[in-house]
Amino acid sequence: MLDPSSTKKKSPTMRIAADIGGTFTDVAAFDETTGKLLLGKTLTTPARLVDGIVEGVQKAGADFADAGVFLHGSTVAINTLLERTGARAALVTTEGFRDVYEIGRVNRPDAYNLFFKKHDPLIERALRFEVKERVLADGTVRIPLEDDDVLRLGAELKRLEIDAVAIMFLHCYRNPEHEARAKRLLEQRYPDMFVSASHELSQEYREFERCSTVVANAYIGPRVRSYLSEMEEQLTACGFEGSLLIVQSTGGLYEADQARSHCVRMLESGPAAGVIGTRTLCHQLGIENAIAFDMGGTTAKAGVIYKGEALTTGAALIGGYERALPIQIAMMDIFEVSAGGGSIARVDETGALRVGPQSAGADPGPACYGLGGTEPTVTDANLALGRLGADRFLGGEMKLDQGAAETALRTRIGQPLNKTMIDAAHGILQIAVTAMSYAVKGVSTERGLDAGDFVLFAYGGAGPLHATAVARELGIRNVIIPRAPGVFSSFGMLFSDLRYDFVRTRLMRLDTAPLEDITGVYATMENEGRAAIAQTSAKQAEVEIRRAADMRYVGQEHAVTVDIPLEVFERGDRAVIKRLFDDTHDLRYGTCAPEEPAEIVSLRSTVSGIMVKPPIEGVTAGTAETPASAFSGSRKVFFAEAGGMIDTPTYARAELLAGNRIAGPALIEEHASTTVLVPGDALQVDHLGNLRITVGDRK
Repeated sequence: MLDPSSTKKKSPTMRIAADIGGTFTDVAAFDETTGKLLLGKTLTTPARLVDGIVEGVQKAGADFADAGVFLHGSTVAINTLLERTGARAALVTTEGFRDVYEIGRVNRPDAYNLFFKKHDPLIERALRFEVKERVLADGTVRIPLEDDDVLRLGAELKRLEIDAVAIMFLHCYRNPEHEARAKRLLEQRYPDMFVSASHELSQEYREFERCSTVVANAYIGPRVRSYLSEMEEQLTACGFEGSLLIVQSTGGLYEADQARSHCVRMLESGPAAGVIGTRTLCHQLGIENAIAFDMGGTTAKAGVIYKGEALTTGAALIGGYERALPIQIAMMDIFEVSAGGGSIARVDETGALRVGPQSAGADPGPACYGLGGTEPTVTDANLALGRLGADRFLGGEMKLDQGAAETALRTRIGQPLNKTMIDAAHGILQIAVTAMSYAVKGVSTERGLDAGDFVLFAYGGAGPLHATAVARELGIRNVIIPRAPGVFSSFGMLFSDLRYDFVRTRLMRLDTAPLEDITGVYATMENEGRAAIAQTSAKQAEVEIRRAADMRYVGQEHAVTVDIPLEVFERGDRAVIKRLFDDTHDLRYGTCAPEEPAEIVSLRSTVSGIMVKPPIEGVTAGTAETPASAFSGSRKVFFAEAGGMIDTPTYARAELLAGNRIAGPALIEEHASTTVLVPGDALQVDHLGNLRITVGDRK
């Protein structure tokens, strides 16, 4: 007789994470039974993104049928926004305010730039509609919303074949009743229409920023919703029966069902996960301050770990300051530049060498990929200079065409500039390094932090290639290359927690603020967060709560976010709150005014469901001398510091032991990345297998 227990599905023993980038799709899987970390990397499949995930999981040797949790970060949301390929959307707003979205803040970042161009709205004026209603700043209703007005407008939207609707009514952050009712009416009458209300994304003042946020959410909503449905269908076909969790821009996790409606929260999911991975290693290594530097195939990103915690922001400009629209949600404080391995180099009409922002992506990719690309890229330059091995890319899985790379560099860059192919390639890398240093400055120097006081963690497929050059540019002396840097963002997802961020605008002077009422607002937000976590299908060990407040001096316009320990509110200690604000203001702007009164603008609470984390295994101890098995040969590599091409030893990272030391020049190669040591750099392998580099002086 058949044992009934033999037919039962075995308990899931694996946690899988996948990060889709513009060029590569990265997979990290943790097997709880064996304690092994499995890694996979494959070219992104733009035509059907889930295909790249399935291939990456197969390459890692993992199986969806064995997984209890699948963690996912994707560029689908941010790319839809930046490439302007979103839905045909409409905006519904309070009568008299249809032009708020286009007028914006009239920001002019460069007062003397005659070629400055304002942002282009995602929704044209003809598709912005007004509804007669009005809520005052204190939340009282002055003009009620009429259901018939909403239904008539809905019929017009249907006639215009609108796919998505953004609703933003004035002062709905204090009283969302009108927005909620309008959304309910439209969804009931038109269930196929994606409808987004601003109060669901942000309960914070500033109508332009809220409007921009809800418009972005509606614009990308149908595409993200379709993508997640496609993802779930594929997972089911692969035998997956666990929890699908999406990485938010904060690095926290939320349910896929929530991501279907709050799509805008996953804009920076991949980069945020890399910062979470960096924070995890910082805690393991006892490092308080670090810069997370991620260079992939399309862009380079940077985030900051300060005093052991990842810095976040309540709003960001997506797509660059000059032409971007603001997104007013909590997200990791990340600065991004268009400088990745696939960034295309070109000679512009003035005869100047430019790198990016255009990228060769995964299809056709750099010239050296042999997939039809003919434009020279940063990857082609690295190959031509010997920094990459044509027969060792992705552990030898993908052969690179060195001849194609050199031809592209010579004909597209060298000949127009009357330079040799080597000089052309070197010039491309110099420009790329300068551009990448801007990303690091964007999250350090521009935030009042000295980059030289931080450790640079470099990852992404191309990060280790340029890490010491970027560090040298900024005066950073210590660089760490984590294990498996090419798939580090997906690795970071394994250490993410469920997270819900809340904010409520409550304008009041600190010296007269009713602290009991403030505590009540925090409690309401935190109860909402606990309820959201309790409804998730993933298991958590505990709930963690953090509080902050946006504060400013009386008479100021803009505020800074101040982290405030829970016990400070329990004691009702206004003096400590004021001191924390003064210190934060001084850090950000280099000045503070302890004698000036301060006011609270908004209250923030973060509720996290702490997930069980996989252990980080160490590596076998060795001596200062590298084992013979680690030496993998040598090849000619160009170093400006050495005056040209020189013989350079190469090492297999997988064979290195804790305590091993290597002096530059040298290359340390692994499956999805190569670390470059220039003459003067010195490397030591630590007990966790990280490459800790002391950057040599500039020569």
